[in-house]
Amino acid sequence: MKQSKPIIYQLFPRLFTNPTAQCEPNGTIEQNGVGKMNAITGRVLTAIADLGVTHVWYTGVIEHAQATDYSRYGIAPDNPHVVKGRAGSPYAIKDYYDIDPDIATSVPDRMREFENLVNRTHRAGLKVIIDFVPNHVARQYYSDVKPAGIHDLGADDNRDMAFAPANNFYYIPRQLFSPGIDLGEGDDAYYEFPAKATGNDCFSAYPSRNDWYETVKLNYGVDYGDGSRHFDPVPDTWLKMLHILRYWAAKKVDGFRCDMAHMVPVEFWQWAIPQVKQKYPDVVFIAEIYDVGLYRNYIYNGGFDYLYDKVNLYDTLYAIQKQNRSAASLTSCWQTVDGIGEHMLNFLENHDELRIASPQYMGDGAKALPALVVSLTMGTGPFMLYQGQELGEHATDAEGFSGRDGRTTIFDYWSIPTVRRWYNGGKCDGALLGPDEQRLRQRYRRLLRLANESEAIAAGQFFDLMYVNYDNPHFDPHRVFAFLRKSGDDLLLIAVNFADDARHCRINIPIHAFDVLGIDRADYTAQELLSDAEPEIKTLDERVPFITDIEPLGAVIWKLTSRAKKKSPKNRALTAKKQ
Repeated sequence: MKQSKPIIYQLFPRLFTNPTAQCEPNGTIEQNGVGKMNAITGRVLTAIADLGVTHVWYTGVIEHAQATDYSRYGIAPDNPHVVKGRAGSPYAIKDYYDIDPDIATSVPDRMREFENLVNRTHRAGLKVIIDFVPNHVARQYYSDVKPAGIHDLGADDNRDMAFAPANNFYYIPRQLFSPGIDLGEGDDAYYEFPAKATGNDCFSAYPSRNDWYETVKLNYGVDYGDGSRHFDPVPDTWLKMLHILRYWAAKKVDGFRCDMAHMVPVEFWQWAIPQVKQKYPDVVFIAEIYDVGLYRNYIYNGGFDYLYDKVNLYDTLYAIQKQNRSAASLTSCWQTVDGIGEHMLNFLENHDELRIASPQYMGDGAKALPALVVSLTMGTGPFMLYQGQELGEHATDAEGFSGRDGRTTIFDYWSIPTVRRWYNGGKCDGALLGPDEQRLRQRYRRLLRLANESEAIAAGQFFDLMYVNYDNPHFDPHRVFAFLRKSGDDLLLIAVNFADDARHCRINIPIHAFDVLGIDRADYTAQELLSDAEPEIKTLDERVPFITDIEPLGAVIWKLTSRAKKKSPKNRALTAKKQ
């Protein structure tokens, strides 16, 4: 069976289908509107799948703290002083068993609307990923709809202890929570005593504005005071989080993107993931992780299927594009993850990172083509893109809590200009997009579909061509990166140019590549897959450089098909019999 490369589309329902064109900074939900799950129709999902996408990551669907009051629906209100923005952070989970009421057309039916969304997504041939946020929760965590027999996190804690193995939270005994922000006055003030530790491992009653002050750190049995680990008996937090994972897996969710997974001890994952997969074997676990030194531990021991390769490949591509780092440094990226490359999830954008087309980054989404091709085609692991990336979203708005920072807000009620125009009231026809935006989307479509159709990209071997071209006078290793991908008869030569001028390259292919990949020395029909140029005849031989032109900030993907007419073993046997 042909292997498909996972292509994940990160979609934030609160933003994605919001039709409001004129949003007010710091605006309320009444002023700025909000996207709805029901508006993510079959037509929307079919259009997303047509890009070459295989999975949709629905970001921010679980109920989180927010400034909008839903108390009339039996949902406890949040104190706005410990909410970031009016819409709140999707990573300050308020109720692990519920759906964010903002994105429901009918608030009482919000879970049913989510279940219908999952079913629609599956009918479109796509799989569903949601966030699992294991490291921290909102400061006022409380579940209105928890199943019978489930106690809320922290409900049974001994709050006189800074650390106790059975506690769900960490405490700063006898100290009032006093962060470097305004907590209000009088009846509207936020009061917390004793203070709880903050989600970014701030074990103080005095977190700053730059800390994750809206969250509380969860206790998995690690005493950060002396470093001791208390995993026997199984901590209460472990049991509660396993129940949550199983709860969502039972709703036909196909995977979990696990927020800040490396801030949770690997022993928890080693214990929990196999138990989820025992009943739901196809559910995938994706770790957001920012320490290369932990990669292998969280794969081999933790049991994760995929890891963010942020601090390795993403940061290197950023440095090449923005800081003039040599393209040759990409060699160290695959060497760093050699042996675990199929577990690496690559991306150029997500909700935490700068938009490519923002003024703070490239200023133009098309300029990231070489980085896109490398990130998408260098490995067999998943590739992820963020809503509007394929349209060149500039992220130039100052939305409210999020300033003009080159990112799309996750804290405010807002809409995304490019996505809103592509969505076009649900038509999903792109009729309101500009010519450059339409061209960029078509380029993404061609590349993403190629990644799924090409066995060489989805599952093939990789061979780095840089080491034989460092001293090549007709190849600039500081701006050009080249490699081979091969699976069976599917052979690709891929080269990208990070320079803003065109390059005429004569790429050496070493003897070792022919031996390792089993490539024949022969004439090949060469088709460049990113253009509509006519096929050419090219010779593959270690004595003959492969010649190609690459446009400024461009890329080429040459598909090479041998012209040699070889007889199959069966035909050779028949010929021998006749003789």
